[in-house]
This record gives sequence, structure tokens and C-alpha cells, in this order.
Amino acid sequence: MKDRSNAGWLFVLPAVALLGLVGLVPLVTVINYSFFEIFILDSRFWVGLEWYAEIIGSGRFWASFERSALFSMLILTIQIPLGIAIALCIPRNRVWVGLALAVVALPLLVPWNMIPSLWLSLLNPETGLLGRFGAVIGWPADWKDSIPHTWAVIVIMDVWHWTSLVIILTYSALTTIPRSFYQAAAIDGATPWDVFRFIQLPKLQHVLLMAVLLRFMDSFMIYTEAFPINAGGPDGATMFLAVDLGEDIKAFNYGPSAARSVLYFLIVLMVAWMFTKAQGKLDNGAPT
Repeated sequence: MKDRSNAGWLFVLPAVALLGLVGLVPLVTVINYSFFEIFILDSRFWVGLEWYAEIIGSGRFWASFERSALFSMLILTIQIPLGIAIALCIPRNRVWVGLALAVVALPLLVPWNMIPSLWLSLLNPETGLLGRFGAVIGWPADWKDSIPHTWAVIVIMDVWHWTSLVIILTYSALTTIPRSFYQAAAIDGATPWDVFRFIQLPKLQHVLLMAVLLRFMDSFMIYTEAFPINAGGPDGATMFLAVDLGEDIKAFNYGPSAARSVLYFLIVLMVAWMFTKAQGKLDNGAPT
């Protein structure tokens, strides 16, 4: 019988301590603030669950929740199939595969805070490449006053930035499929759809579940990319949960903003738990 040693955990302790410092301490602080009415940090009054009741009972919260949920659904509906399709088009065992993957990954290298500035400059009707082309096809110069156009810009911008992640994850999973599987499929006369459905897709389940979770968590709490585009406009049409939270923070509403942060954290935590359960079911159903 193997002698199992826990000495390896000693190497993990520094990372755990750092994670606790940068993650757990701020979380506890925010939870503490959510139970107070705070005028200044040194002057606060206990209000209990008042902020939570007010937020959950407000139409503003649920409207922002619906916008964020709709945005995440659009992002997942577009990015997951598109990422799979592009990954399938990248040939394997070719000299230029590394170059293709490097080009695909370029959007991921752009800093988050630079992305809206980049797209706004591209959409400038006077100097931007996309702005000039848009004028030819009928894209309005005052697109920020239009809800569909503003949503289209934010969705396309996010698809451009993050589809690369889905492509790389999918491609990495595809490379683990043994060549013998494809040879057997060819002998049996399987169509490309049969190969995808019965060989490739089962091998992609775990990695796609991870991609869906990562993209949902990030898109559901989008702020850095969305706010500079139109500051939640027009008429609050892009006032997502994180953008709404940002407005509370800017107004120095420490108590309500802390309560909003905790609620958003619980929503994301619940979704992550659901994905963990789904991952466990996949693992239990996987062939040994």
C-alpha cells in the first residue's frame, strides 16, 4: 500500500496565503460594508439586510439582470459554435499551425481597457476604417443613439476579443483525439458530420463546459469593455449589472454597492456550482 504524504501541500501554502490576502480579505470587507449605511468609512450605521431587500425588490436590479443574462446568452450562442467551427478549420500537423494559432490569439493580447478605445477609433466616421466602410453600407454616424447598433457594437467587440479563447481550448482538445479514430471512421464511410458528432464532440464536452463557464462569468459581469462604449446608454439599454454597480460606486453609495457586489458574487458562485455539478456528471459518465 502506498504511503501517502501531504508534504506537497507545503508548496501550495504560499499561493493559498496570497489568494486569501487578495481575495478573501476584500470579500469579507465588502460583506461587512453591505450591512451598514456608510456616510464616510469612519461613520457608519447598522441597517442589517435593508440594502439587500431594497435591491432585490427594485425593478432596476431585475432590468439590469435581464440585460446581462441576454448579453451572456448572445455571447455564448455566437462564440461557442464560431470557436468550434474555426478550430475545426485549423489543420493539424502542418508547419503553419503555430502561426495560425498565434494570429488567432492576437485579440487576447490586447489589454481590456484598450479595447473600447480601439473600437471607437475604428468606428469614427471621419478617421476610422470601419466608420468609413459603415457609411458606405448605411451604418449611421450617430449609432450611439440607437439601441440595436450599440448592442451590435458591444457584442461584436466581445466576439472579436474572446472567441480566440474558445478556439484555442477547442483546438487543444481536438489534438488529443488519436488518429486511429479518424482512420476507423474513414473505413466505415463516415461523413464529416458523423465524425464530428460521434468522435470529436464527445471529446470536446469537458473543454466546452469550461469554455462556457469562463465566457459566461466574464460576459455576465462585463464592465471595462462596455461602459466606455456608451456609458450604459442609450436610455439605459446597456446598463448591465456591473455597469449599474459602477454607477453606485461613483455615487459613493458604499452600502448599496457592497450589497450589489455580494448579490452578483452569489449569482456567479451559484452558476459556477451548477457547472461543477455538470462536470462531475460528465466525469462519472466517462468511459474508463
